[in-house]
Amino acid sequence: MNILSYLIPISLILGGVGLGFFIYTLKTNQYDDPEGDARRILSDAYDDKPKPD
Repeated sequence: MNILSYLIPISLILGGVGLGFFIYTLKTNQYDDPEGDARRILSDAYDDKPKPD
């Protein structure tokens, strides 16, 4: 039972650190992708081969 007195604060601290890093990534716009890979993969405008004239 004494181990819980160590594990609970450690898990809360690690969870807080993880939440802090997640909020930091949100504020620095690391998840913004204006073009979007989901749309880009379906579009023919980004082919590796150029279109013939």
